Amino acid sequence: MRSVRIWEGRLGIRLRWILLVVLLIGVWIVMGSPARGEWYARAVYPYVSAVLSRISSWFPFSIGDCFIYGSVAGLLAYFVYGCARRRFGRTLRHVVEYLAWVYVWFYLAWGLNYFRKDFFARTEIPYVAFSAERFQSFLMAYTDSLNAAWVPVDTVDRETVRKVVRKGYQAMSERFGLLAPDAYLRPKPMLFSRLMSGVGVTGYIGPFFIEYHLNGQLLPIQYPATYAHELAHVLGISNEAEANLYSYWVCTNAAEPEIRLSGYLSLLPYVLGNAYAVMDEADFKAWSRKIRPEVKALYNEKVEYWHSLYNPWIGEAQETLYNLFLKGNKISSGTKNYSEVIALLIALRAIDD
Repeated sequence: MRSVRIWEGRLGIRLRWILLVVLLIGVWIVMGSPARGEWYARAVYPYVSAVLSRISSWFPFSIGDCFIYGSVAGLLAYFVYGCARRRFGRTLRHVVEYLAWVYVWFYLAWGLNYFRKDFFARTEIPYVAFSAERFQSFLMAYTDSLNAAWVPVDTVDRETVRKVVRKGYQAMSERFGLLAPDAYLRPKPMLFSRLMSGVGVTGYIGPFFIEYHLNGQLLPIQYPATYAHELAHVLGISNEAEANLYSYWVCTNAAEPEIRLSGYLSLLPYVLGNAYAVMDEADFKAWSRKIRPEVKALYNEKVEYWHSLYNPWIGEAQETLYNLFLKGNKISSGTKNYSEVIALLIALRAIDD
């Protein structure tokens, strides 16, 4: 009987490893082709997302965060225990297998969205090469809209934000290849908001259970745009520039003035960065003087607020790791991808002109 149990146990282990290898190969096959990535995003992800997000919606806290932090703590404890029992080889094998299953889960649950067709191929919107004239036209139109959107914002109604953002995505989902948001989707609080503030993270998607998280220390003016950005990830968008684009589009088309201003202000850091890079110093200063003083004050207040929470030691480490992670997942520009939203907006303006 003992020999039968041993044989059955070994057979189970072999079947588990065979399944793991098959899934790994399947993931790598999808990674190798934008067409297969797009197939995953449109034919597989909607069902995976529906199941995982529905399950996670039953919990008011982030089960994804609990899974991640619990896994890290559990693996460290198990590794120490295994080494103490002098079972280093067996312990290492179990740790590697567990991490391989987490890897497969990450990509099958959400991560393969990194490998779908890019914005221009998916939407069939022509790429527009940079020109000083086009950028100047965009810059002036954006500045006028930003100044016109100014209103004092002390608070935002979160339920209104939820309804407005959901309605906005429902209107645009088919055009841009996004999922339509389900009514039960709600943002989750981060398990450790203060820690995330220290590395400058205002929101993120939880890919293992399709949850989206907002930092509890967000300023009211940031809440709508951050909400819309993170929801875009849940709807199948991995590209940060695209998530910025959809957040901007949804918020700036809202009737509510505080949501509209949130959208325009969310774009300002990327506009400033692009303008500084392509304009000479005199032109940049002349343009910056056209920004309404109240807008400048609000923007500077936001920058100073997050700077006061930022920890450069862990912040720079997180920035480096995330940059490498994005580059390893077909976002060749890494964290600079956020600012590429300007190129997408200029391309959209070109087809409207």
